[in-house]
Amino acid sequence: MMDAQQKWDAIYSKRYDEKPGVSMVLEQNQHLLPKTGLALDLACGVGGNSLFLAEKDLKVESWDISSVAIEQLKINAGKVSLDIHAQQRDVIAEPPAPAVYDVIVVSHFLVRDMAPVIADALKSGGLLFYQTFCRNKVNEIGPNNPDFLLDDNELLHMFSSLNVRVYREESVLGQLESGWRDQAMLVAEKA
Repeated sequence: MMDAQQKWDAIYSKRYDEKPGVSMVLEQNQHLLPKTGLALDLACGVGGNSLFLAEKDLKVESWDISSVAIEQLKINAGKVSLDIHAQQRDVIAEPPAPAVYDVIVVSHFLVRDMAPVIADALKSGGLLFYQTFCRNKVNEIGPNNPDFLLDDNELLHMFSSLNVRVYREESVLGQLESGWRDQAMLVAEKA
């Protein structure tokens, strides 16, 4: 049976030439980022968010279980001379320490039990940028396993200890062919 690292190494090996993208929650709300500080891209994949944060002059740590993804991130960061501390790390087994980060970004990663740990890893005034897939989807993108899909307003409940600054979740309301569908996004601040 394939373990999590092997699974993700295989996935990222097939995506080797893909240009890493930036999550919508980070791109649309970049004006909320601090001018300086330490950011963590948790379960970073090939690091599109990491590269974006480093371009904004933040110090960046990037963690992912896939050594293939981390190697791709290091190569891409080197091509544009960005200093990113990227490491292969099982974020569930080795979660972040409390009160370390000014910014944490989580995109398309959902382990509900980690929500309090993620919130605690923020410094006072720190920001969480979180985006992942919902159960009520218009399109068949993202995982099918309900364990990895959000219920309505679940992100709000998961991070209720933080102050919400931005929240968007359109579900299956209105004109389904337009809007931002299939995912929820949250920007929240630690008091």
